[in-house]
Amino acid sequence: MRKSIVMSTAALALLAGVFIFSLMPSRDAAAQSSGAYINAVELDIAPGQMAKFMEAIRENGAASVKEPGCREFNISVLASDPNHVFLYEVYDSEAALNAHRATDHFKQYQAAVASLVTGRNVRAMTGVAFNSKGH
Repeated sequence: MRKSIVMSTAALALLAGVFIFSLMPSRDAAAQSSGAYINAVELDIAPGQMAKFMEAIRENGAASVKEPGCREFNISVLASDPNHVFLYEVYDSEAALNAHRATDHFKQYQAAVASLVTGRNVRAMTGVAFNSKGH
């Protein structure tokens, strides 16, 4: 009888440990749940204006990631078209993106590139899963 009580107590302790452990967010689970607001922007830049544009967008991106609601601000150029830029911005929420658009540095960026951008496609997206190795 004493042996069965000890075994039952050990089994309960093990189950309690498994239950508590299952409630703790794992690193992988945290990476999967994003709840993020994404601003995906494609821009066509006037020929001969890419250097001037890149200077302005790099400054804007560097300032943007210092904002409380901005998680990422990535700048890419299409391999087959050196005048086509893709921006992938990740924010905590749409409100964070709107706060970004109200900053002085964004307004300065907009003014600096207004005559350089010949085409623009902006798409709002909701993050579903982010998978990365980390840095």
